[in-house]
Amino acid sequence: MTDARLRRGRGSLAVSFFVQGVTFALLVTRIPAIQDQYGISDGLLPAFLAAVPILAGVASVATEKVVARVGPAVVLRWAQPFVLLALLSVGLGSELWHAAVALGLFGIAVGALDASMNMLGVSLQRAYGRSIMLGFHAAYSLGGIAGASLAWVGAHWHLSLFVSYLPVVAVLLPVAFVGSRWYAAGEGAVPVGAVEGKGSGVVFKVLLPLCLVMTFAYIGDSTVSNWSAKYLQDVLGSSEELATVPYNAYMVTTLLGRAVGDFGVRRFGAVVVVRAGAVLAGLGFALVAVAPGAWVGIAAFTVLGLGLSVIVPQTFAAAGRLFPGASDAAVARLNVFNYVGFLVGSPLVGALGDAWSYRGAMAVPMVLVLVTVVYATSFGSREARYGGGHERPRTVDVG
Repeated sequence: MTDARLRRGRGSLAVSFFVQGVTFALLVTRIPAIQDQYGISDGLLPAFLAAVPILAGVASVATEKVVARVGPAVVLRWAQPFVLLALLSVGLGSELWHAAVALGLFGIAVGALDASMNMLGVSLQRAYGRSIMLGFHAAYSLGGIAGASLAWVGAHWHLSLFVSYLPVVAVLLPVAFVGSRWYAAGEGAVPVGAVEGKGSGVVFKVLLPLCLVMTFAYIGDSTVSNWSAKYLQDVLGSSEELATVPYNAYMVTTLLGRAVGDFGVRRFGAVVVVRAGAVLAGLGFALVAVAPGAWVGIAAFTVLGLGLSVIVPQTFAAAGRLFPGASDAAVARLNVFNYVGFLVGSPLVGALGDAWSYRGAMAVPMVLVLVTVVYATSFGSREARYGGGHERPRTVDVG
């Protein structure tokens, strides 16, 4: 495979991550509008929201079988337009059954997309011979910021969901589909740090520490996305306007952490970067729990974003290193646990907050994220930085 093809593949995959960031943000930030449009009660809403990650997890497992036949590039090429069209369909209806079908299709497509997208990222990183995975997730974070901003515009101008979604889908759909022409799956030498004897299949016992880390990271992430505004307003006494700031600050520092994270991995290795991220995230949750006021709380959430930003991309990359002969299967199975963390995190913190206190509830994601420090050895040795001293990918002959 030529250097030029790998570079085009890297660029097109970054576009795919960006598009998915926009799409997902447009859905989750307009949940109140979706609830109003379909008349979904507060009691029924959690069931609708839980169905999305559950179906996504099922689709992620199924994707492992599909990519064995057609490859992750083909799955991603068709899954991304399907996600965009599913988003548009969410804005079309008015009946509960329509919402159930649209959100269900969205969940299924997202599971296939997330799995195949990260499979390609892991394989391209292997071909490059250096850490590039965080850059892809930085593109996702940038898309999330753009999507949240577009959602704010729609809400501010009281636009219907369909009117809000239509121009975005009209622009991103052809961009994603045309860009998919250059998807490339890199095939290279087995990277240093791979587990001997594990290349031909996925051994769950070996993958389990990474599954736990992925779950804990998404428990932390879902805590911020679901409870930061409520925490700032109800616990720290902020205004309604100020309560919207923590998640935006969290998203910005997540983007910044991922934008520079690959350089840290190349310089210090994945283990050091992941441990530092876990410690920063734990410190962020501790500061949230003891914050005396709103501005300290906002600062704490910014620290959280910087810490959590590096963990998920490096977890996918570590799975690829552990199982170089079965990285697609490892990524598909690992991807399920991001949905597990999403499902567990928000209800867990909410239940503890109602039964005890929201300050005390923040100790749970803090402890879970800090457990990553113990499991960081699963991310490989210092050689996981793939040192090569240059930015050009390795030229690979794939016959």
